[in-house]
Amino acid sequence: MLKHQVHNILAATSVAEVWDTLLSCLTDIGFHHVLYGFTRFHTSSGFGDDKDHLFLTNFSAEYMQGYFLEGRYRHGPMVRWSIDNVGACPWSWIGENLETFTEEERKVVAFNQASGVTCGYTIAFPHSLKRAKGAIGLSLEPHVGTQEQADEIWARWGEELELICGVAHLKLISLPLPKRILTKRQREVLEWIGDGKTVADTAQIMGLNKATVEKHLRLARESLSVDTTAQAVLKAAMHNQIFTF
Repeated sequence: MLKHQVHNILAATSVAEVWDTLLSCLTDIGFHHVLYGFTRFHTSSGFGDDKDHLFLTNFSAEYMQGYFLEGRYRHGPMVRWSIDNVGACPWSWIGENLETFTEEERKVVAFNQASGVTCGYTIAFPHSLKRAKGAIGLSLEPHVGTQEQADEIWARWGEELELICGVAHLKLISLPLPKRILTKRQREVLEWIGDGKTVADTAQIMGLNKATVEKHLRLARESLSVDTTAQAVLKAAMHNQIFTF
């Protein structure tokens, strides 16, 4: 089963295909709720704009409203653990280290306890770039499972789970970020500018006038939430929006 799922992930051409394949594998094994997150823009002061993150989950909308949209994830103990570590960690780590948590982290723990999201594992992925951070949380059914059950699943499937989650992660970060999708014209003008062409050069190559090229560049900057075209080229490349097939 694992070999087949890995092949499907490697052959996927969209975020949705990768995610559906991974979810199918994880739920079959026993982790019924999953939360994946990745950013290339983490700094010591925080995570930056939520639109620059890739978050995927099958948790309920109610839970994600409180955990993600209201910003609790920024103070999640397992999020902090995944920033500082690589590998897998059982959620029993939270209870073992509760006395070291900040007040904000304790509030997140209380929120998760009230939501029944207390039993599972977190996998933090290695990265060569300092600001790139990615992790996935695997949870049993809220209010139902126990950490002992999660540990039993991990004892049997842990090595395979790290492998398939790692492959899915590498595939996901190679695909365009859905929240920052540019139009075909915006991508094309950024590619030419990224290749060192001027606005006039780009207009001539594309058969447009300079004003139209400038408009596409402005809209690309607005979509990417940046101030300069150079920043737009860099961010679009980091989001796999340009120089792709």
